[in-house]
Amino acid sequence: MSTRMRPEALLALRRGAVIPAHPLALTPSRKLDERRQRALTRYYLAAGAGGIAVGVHTTQFEIREKRHGLLRPVLELAAETAKEEAPAAIRVAGVCGRLDQALAEARLARGLGYDLGLLSLAALPEADDDELLRHCRAVSEVLPVMGFYLQPAVGGRLLSRGFWARFSEIENVAAIKIAPFSRYLTLDVAHGVAESGRAAEIALYTGNDDHIMQDLVTPLDVRVGKGVVSLRIVGGLLGQWAAWTRPAVETFERVRAIVEGCNAQQKASPGTGWERRIRTPTNRARACRPAIKRSPSSPSHLMQGGWALSRTRLPRAPRWG
Repeated sequence: MSTRMRPEALLALRRGAVIPAHPLALTPSRKLDERRQRALTRYYLAAGAGGIAVGVHTTQFEIREKRHGLLRPVLELAAETAKEEAPAAIRVAGVCGRLDQALAEARLARGLGYDLGLLSLAALPEADDDELLRHCRAVSEVLPVMGFYLQPAVGGRLLSRGFWARFSEIENVAAIKIAPFSRYLTLDVAHGVAESGRAAEIALYTGNDDHIMQDLVTPLDVRVGKGVVSLRIVGGLLGQWAAWTRPAVETFERVRAIVEGCNAQQKASPGTGWERRIRTPTNRARACRPAIKRSPSSPSHLMQGGWALSRTRLPRAPRWG
């Protein structure tokens, strides 16, 4: 089985896309609601999203636990629905854990038709760069990889420019999601990619919920040697875009038209001011699911409730309006 991305998905990834982080639809008894889970996938694709990300934070990491056994069913439902509704859409699967787990998840995702894995390094908090890179290379031999710079406040770790330069040299790295919630750390990723010589091959996506529009419109000019490499963040993979997906797509298209030099009217993000209620460093993203359920412009009608597999008390979801 090839480990290369489908050409149409790779083209869409490099051009840039809205990729919502897919929620998990549960029944009141906390069982998978397959009908509503499929409906969510159809909603995102009908709203114009260029792809979906499944098995990520909004899908709930607990789907991997043996007592739930939901990783394969959830990935399978989304992949099947996407193939039926929008065959060219980018299909991203979350991949996490130490090496054995990460390889198993990558193999599963590849077998189900996912294009790349969003690779979390949160399970390796003490590893040095050499160990992290061995881990990334091993996963990339199974499935194309989207790197993930996760903010330390929610389990990520600091990663140097040198790490990102060496990471970007891995042949099957196709993209990086940048979500450290820090402009300086975002620039570290840009510097690393530029220094690798693969700036034209690696698509940069924002996960900085507090800086989405700025990330999309601001060029990243990096001095390498005696020249300057200009990079752009071309899209986003965000839990915030699991709500207001159609307005997010419309805003994204206007921003892309501006960036590409067209005469389009620039407007503020419709999520401005609301994203704080979904995900902030202070709530550590725990209010994400209930807030999506109760937002005024979300697919909440497709979900019976904002239940989590974990029965740990979540922050109260905000009321809107």
